[in-house]
Formats: sequence, C-alpha cells, structure tokens
Amino acid sequence: MNRHKDLIRKIIYFSISIILFFAGMIIYGIILNSGEKTLEEEMRDKGLKEMKNVSIFIDKSNYSLQLYSDTILVKEYKAVFGKNSEKIKRCKNDFVTPSGKFKICEMNDSSEFHKSLRLDFPNIHDASEAFKSSIITKEEFNAIIEYMKTNKCSYPGTKLGADIYIHGIGDYNFIFKNLPFTFNWTNGSIAISDESIDEIFSVVSIGTPVEVTH
Repeated sequence: MNRHKDLIRKIIYFSISIILFFAGMIIYGIILNSGEKTLEEEMRDKGLKEMKNVSIFIDKSNYSLQLYSDTILVKEYKAVFGKNSEKIKRCKNDFVTPSGKFKICEMNDSSEFHKSLRLDFPNIHDASEAFKSSIITKEEFNAIIEYMKTNKCSYPGTKLGADIYIHGIGDYNFIFKNLPFTFNWTNGSIAISDESIDEIFSVVSIGTPVEVTH
C-alpha cells in the first residue's frame, strides 16, 4: 500500500514539475515578446507614412520573415516552416517548405490558421526545374503551364501539390507565439503568429512578391 502511494506521489510531483516547466517557458516567452513594436510603430520610427512596393523575404535558416517597403526593411517576424528540412520539395506530402521566388495569389481572412496568404507554388520556374529533375512528368509540366495562363494560383493536380501558404497559428496561437525557442511543425507552409499575419495581411495584395531562401 505504501509503495502504491509513493508511486502516485511521484507521478503527481512529476506532472506538476512538467506543468511548471512549460508555464515558466511561456512566461519567459511573454517577457521576450513584450518589447516587440507594432508595424505602425516601426513605420513611424522609419519615417514611413505608408507601405509602398511591399515585398517579403523569408530566410529559413534564421527562422525569419522580413517585410519591406521598397528597399527599406520595416519589420522582421519570427517564422517556422515544414517539418522536413530538405531544400528541394519533391512531392505534396513531403513537409518541405519550397525555396524560390513567388507571388501572393490568394488572400483568405477566415483560414483554419486565422488568416492565410497562398503562394503561387509551383510556378513556371518550379515546374521547369521539377521536370528537368524528373520529379514531375511532361504532362504535369504542361498542365501547370496551361493552368497558370488563366489563373493567378497554381495547378494543384500534380505530384508537387499547390498548398503553400504564409499563415497564422489559430487555436494555439498564445502558446506557440510565446515559446522562447523555434521548431518546425507545418506541412510545408510558413507559419507566423496571428498578430503577425494580421499586420502583413493589412499591407500586402495579390501579386506581392515573396522570396524564400534556405
């Protein structure tokens, strides 16, 4: 009986320790994020009354998304990516975030992940590289090219897929945005906090250029 009570006591102590550990991490993350300036404050500090020729630069190696007005870096955001760290995306379900130059082709303000900005992956360059590497067939290559002649977004019916977004976090935003460390968890999209996607969503448009590097 005493041994059984000791086991229960150890389990309770261990559970409490885990809860306190994660609570401490979240509190630490909140403190780290407390000094972050809003986009409006960053614009004011840089003497900008409005955002012009907006573009986005994403660096997977630094877990960052940078927002530019012309050539001026206005604000940098923490970002995370696909669970697979490979550099080349070979199929829809490989969890790789593709690198390259894209454009925003769709904006959704009621996404599962709060808000989302769809990228035109695979574009003509991606299709050409994938075909040359025998990742997609000639028929898939032609389908992508024909589809993009009349659509801003990409043809989804190929091995490469076409579901790459910049999006928020959604239900677990408070936890994920306040973690004092980064880890990749998406299916290949770029995830930032809900507050961050709100700011970016307000200044981009269909056609805004996005470059992703590794």
